[in-house]
Amino acid sequence: MYFRYLNFLILFSVLILIPSSIKSENKEPDNSVKNSTSSQIPIDCPLRKKGVDVDHIKPFEDTEKYITFLEREDRMKWQKTDAVIEKLNLKGNERIADVGAGSGYFSFRFASMLPKGKVYAIDIEPEMIRYIHHKAMINDIKNIEAILAEPDDPKVPGDSDIVFICDVLHHIENKSLWLKKVHDQMKKGARLILIEFKEGDLPEGPPEKIKISQNEITKIVINGGFTRISADDKLLPYQTFLVFKKH
Repeated sequence: MYFRYLNFLILFSVLILIPSSIKSENKEPDNSVKNSTSSQIPIDCPLRKKGVDVDHIKPFEDTEKYITFLEREDRMKWQKTDAVIEKLNLKGNERIADVGAGSGYFSFRFASMLPKGKVYAIDIEPEMIRYIHHKAMINDIKNIEAILAEPDDPKVPGDSDIVFICDVLHHIENKSLWLKKVHDQMKKGARLILIEFKEGDLPEGPPEKIKISQNEITKIVINGGFTRISADDKLLPYQTFLVFKKH
């Protein structure tokens, strides 16, 4: 009789636990729970820290097409990511602020080149920040921090050695004010890398009417307090590679 009762208790416990275990498997991961395997990166969702209600932002599926567009294979041919990174002359211990990181196209590549450094992946889109944060956690990438910025505030961390801004400036409404904030948030001696599409009829890039000429970019950036170091029109087929510095 005792064994029958014991078997009943075991079966009853299993029946109770199975639904709860199934429910927990389908539940969204709780990012507030500390993960020992990724203790060096912030586990708490950066969106929650900023007070963003993650239950009311777009689901991953809605941003999947845009991420696919940013990460498309043919982009590598003209973006020449390896050449861009080589141009930065990284030592491996720098801190890079990737402003307008999007899906982290450059951020994750930077992270692999910075074993003793760090990447701040900054964007104004909560969906992109969530994507980068989750990807870093899943792949146990410890030197990427996702930061949610605002349209009028780039939120550049003050310890950044390099501020990298690729194909972003033409989207900014008040470019002069925004670049002034970038300058004020940077430390002295830090470099500003700007990559923007060249003028003209090109197979890649934004509409001609929103492009910015190299002369206009240089004028705005210098007025923002920077000193121009170099300009390279030959590195990339459709873009200009500009380097500035805060003194």
